[in-house]
Amino acid sequence: MLSILSLLLVTTALSVVMLLVLSSLRDSGVAGIREWGQANALEVMAILLFASRGVLPDFLSIEVANTCYLGSIAVMYVGFRRHFALPVPNGRLAAALMATLAGLALFHFGVDALPIRSVLVSSFQAALCVAIGLSIPTTGEPRLRYAFRFTRRAAYFLAICHGARVAYYGLQITPKLNTQLPFLDPSAWNVGFLAVGALALPALTLGAVMMANARVLRETAYDADHDHLTGAWSRRAFFRFAEREHARTLRKDADLSLLIFDADHFKRINDTHGHAVGDRVLRDMVKHTQEVIRQVDCCARMGGEEFWWCCCRTPMPARPRPSPSACEARSTVRPRWRRRACGWRIR
Repeated sequence: MLSILSLLLVTTALSVVMLLVLSSLRDSGVAGIREWGQANALEVMAILLFASRGVLPDFLSIEVANTCYLGSIAVMYVGFRRHFALPVPNGRLAAALMATLAGLALFHFGVDALPIRSVLVSSFQAALCVAIGLSIPTTGEPRLRYAFRFTRRAAYFLAICHGARVAYYGLQITPKLNTQLPFLDPSAWNVGFLAVGALALPALTLGAVMMANARVLRETAYDADHDHLTGAWSRRAFFRFAEREHARTLRKDADLSLLIFDADHFKRINDTHGHAVGDRVLRDMVKHTQEVIRQVDCCARMGGEEFWWCCCRTPMPARPRPSPSACEARSTVRPRWRRRACGWRIR
């Protein structure tokens, strides 16, 4: 009994730590943080009530404790759905939770049967762990791939463990339903299942924190490397890219070209039509340029209406002339702004 109580207290401490970590991410703007924090708060309350079995009234240590415990995984699931901007099946989730709680009350006050209560709780947990795993998409982004994979595998592993608990306690169900197995039974199987159940939420929270942190780092890196108005690469990112490509060009004796283009009469556009129209011109230029350049190239806004286009593995012609891709992008932009005296020049 002492080892189980120690396990429950350690798990409580882990949940408190995760709650503090999530609190530090509260202002990050990442969806799901609030729900994950609420889930860990419910987990702490549930574990403390479970550990008080025999001290507090059974209603608190069974019904209220299991309500908090099941509510924690349900709120965790809601957090994952909102994190990925997926619809939350509130009706089905509430119905499943209420049905499970009704079953717990029936097999406590009607017929006191711990194995059946364990089967009900673990079935609910296993189903939501599978649902969490299915909610996490696959991604090819290096910054997000590991966090997504870890959380998805953790969810499926926990679902398997809860399924094993369902099978184990299902075999303990006998015609004499009031046959009792102590909740704090120190047997190896019981300790292992309690450990999985208690550590499930901290493991999922760890994955959630990893995903939130990866998203914050990705957004920060994007903001640092891109112009906020047009979405083109920033000046700093361009020079970093150009230096790397220049070194590669010297090392492999390859070709490297640079195209510089800007918008004709841009000041006149701003003065005549306003800065909002000027901003639209710049965004439109970048939009159509990005549609025709290669993925290995880099187009950056160097300041004002001037843009630089670094063309990797592309030789400069003997007589400088516009790139075919640049002319294609120019032809798609110019007609839209002809009436407003807008064009853009490649030099």
